[in-house]
Amino acid sequence: MNPLIADSSISSQRTPVIVALDFANEADTLQFVRQLSPDLCQLKIGKELFTATGRQLVEKLVNQGFKLFLDLKYHDIPNTVAQACKVAAEMGVWLVDVHASGGRRMMEAAANAVAPYSQRPHVIGVTVLTSMEQADLRELGFTQNPEELVVNWAKLAQQSGLDGVVCSAQESAVLRREIGESFLLVTPGIRLDTANNADDQRRIMTPHQALKAGSSYLVMGRPITQAQNPAAVLRHINETAFDYFQAA
Repeated sequence: MNPLIADSSISSQRTPVIVALDFANEADTLQFVRQLSPDLCQLKIGKELFTATGRQLVEKLVNQGFKLFLDLKYHDIPNTVAQACKVAAEMGVWLVDVHASGGRRMMEAAANAVAPYSQRPHVIGVTVLTSMEQADLRELGFTQNPEELVVNWAKLAQQSGLDGVVCSAQESAVLRREIGESFLLVTPGIRLDTANNADDQRRIMTPHQALKAGSSYLVMGRPITQAQNPAAVLRHINETAFDYFQAA
């Protein structure tokens, strides 16, 4: 069973989509979000928007009923990351991420920091960024290919007590085989039409391909935020996801 269905708090929504709010300020963000509702999607705030708006926007969206992924990719000494995760938990976020390359002690500290909260966020580990290819990894001194490195870091994240990982949808199938069904796989690099990709993502898939491969959640930015009717696009993706999970 896909983790999207296994989590009862999520199955009532039947939506795998996390919309990346890649806006520069609060006003533009709120104007866009008014077109959505919590039953259509989850939301993601990353470094640019969080730096511009701080926790105020996070709490506004959480108070509107949205499940929010705070995508700041913490990577620091264990105590610093633990304290940051506690603040994220106090803001009421649903998902927060740390770099798996920060190592076991850092990831364990993150997981332990949020454990006491009754409504704790899921903590997931960032594996290999979807903008990176083999040549990029080699330049950094890694001899493994992206898939091998993702699997190694995902296994370490699981052993460290994390709830899942961020990975390319291209690695979802192998991670399902290696790690099992209950581990969350959050996959960016999702495009409605992979043939016309013109941004910095390299390892990409369509929503259907990613869900079939085993992804739990699909992070989508411009295909939603630049659509003429974002809600209609989301409804179409959710209907496809519902059909897939019913058949699975």
